[in-house]
Amino acid sequence: MMMQLLTPTGERVPDPLLDPYLDGVDIPSLYRDMVLVRRIDSEATALQRQGELGLWASPLGQEAAQIGSARAMRTADFAFPTYREVGVTWARGVDPVSVLRLYRGVTNGGWDPHEFHCNPFTIVIGNQALHGVGYAMGVALDGTDDAAVTYFGDGATTQGDVNEALVFASLFQAPVVLFCTNNGWAISHPFHLQSPTQIVQRAAGFGMPAVQVDGNDVLAVYAVTSQALAHARSGQGPTLVEAVTYRMGAHTTSDDPSRYRDPGEVEAWQSRDPIVRLRTYLESSGIVPTDFWTELDRESDALAERIRAGVRAMTVPSGEFMFDHVLVEPNPVLDAQRAEFLDYESQFEEQS
Repeated sequence: MMMQLLTPTGERVPDPLLDPYLDGVDIPSLYRDMVLVRRIDSEATALQRQGELGLWASPLGQEAAQIGSARAMRTADFAFPTYREVGVTWARGVDPVSVLRLYRGVTNGGWDPHEFHCNPFTIVIGNQALHGVGYAMGVALDGTDDAAVTYFGDGATTQGDVNEALVFASLFQAPVVLFCTNNGWAISHPFHLQSPTQIVQRAAGFGMPAVQVDGNDVLAVYAVTSQALAHARSGQGPTLVEAVTYRMGAHTTSDDPSRYRDPGEVEAWQSRDPIVRLRTYLESSGIVPTDFWTELDRESDALAERIRAGVRAMTVPSGEFMFDHVLVEPNPVLDAQRAEFLDYESQFEEQS
């Protein structure tokens, strides 16, 4: 059964098991986060089209899955995102300009993972699942009640790394939430070519509980993730969460989804927009002041302006920076590679 607390038309659905996890939650702030993440996305897409970024992976339509899950985490918990979880980085406090440094090609990371308890984006499909499980095993050995949330898409579930992560998480009862964002498409491959069954059904084979949640319902995602984290903290081990949502945009800015996707499918999912859904609920409930919407518009515009200025102010570092954080101690092999690269790079300087 798919868990849902808000219908696509914005009506609140009570659930005695999940409702307690929403006690004290600032629901308007969840809406604010989703709106600002969508603005980050639109600005990044525009900057890529203008040649300011090399690539961009849009989270359009997936804001509820990202914000709901990340906001359920405590400060000491650790997030392990894919390359699309812009909302996760935002919820963890990472400056979006730092995120865009990676897509500008001026850094291999973008931010200090220890400062924000958020790992840098991982481009290799699925391997962050192993990182998250390994981290969770470590904090369990440390004796803390911290937990990890590791993200991956439906396409990544066919990768060995994700399946190995599920095995280790279950065997060692790691305090981790394995969060699968099922957006319906693995680039141009539809979900039915990735799995003959629902992803949530796979968990039983690995010996762990699983929950399927409406990934466009930020309240349900928040509650389900909170429940899974509480399960992990109490020593009961991992949970697989499948958030069913939709990739409303292209896989990346180098992709053209119109070549393989039915426009009618996209239109159908647009009616389930997670931001529109929550706004409808907020407007009908009357829990926000009348100036909330205009103030948020101003904040969104200011954020967009700061992003544009920040990206255009980025400077291109020397290629030597790729050697700076490979090893802690000096290494003769690495030093030789650095020297060889600098010699190669200097040839271009002489020609100019």
